[in-house]
Amino acid sequence: MLPFYALVAACLLFRILGFIGLSYFDEWHSSLQGAVAVMFMLTASAHWGTRRPDLIRMVPPALPRPDLIVTVTGLLEVAGAIGILFTATSKVASIGLAVLLVAMFPANVRAAREQLSIGGRPVPKLLLRIVLQIVFLAAVLLAGAPSA
Repeated sequence: MLPFYALVAACLLFRILGFIGLSYFDEWHSSLQGAVAVMFMLTASAHWGTRRPDLIRMVPPALPRPDLIVTVTGLLEVAGAIGILFTATSKVASIGLAVLLVAMFPANVRAAREQLSIGGRPVPKLLLRIVLQIVFLAAVLLAGAPSA
């Protein structure tokens, strides 16, 4: 749930900064881009910290080298978080992050079904995880769409 809270809070914070005069965030689109970047930097941080073993356990057993998969997906999250912030790369970053979310979803399904935890906190139940996945996909795709 923490990534969802980070996404919403960052979007609102950036929008408030836009209202009080920080011109970069004077529209919802740039606020959403910043919020998506914050969310993915947060989730990427788990790939190397104390939560790393929890993420490795989530990787479906049919896949080789779960440690390498966790490292690579973390690097891709960082790259996408940076890329979403720039007009020249936001569309490609958006598509890449959407593909990454879909590719990582089986690990989230496994974690929900096996009632795993991340950082000592239980992962969301499967139905909630599906709803969150839809929200994250929508946010990523909207953030990469051209601004009006």
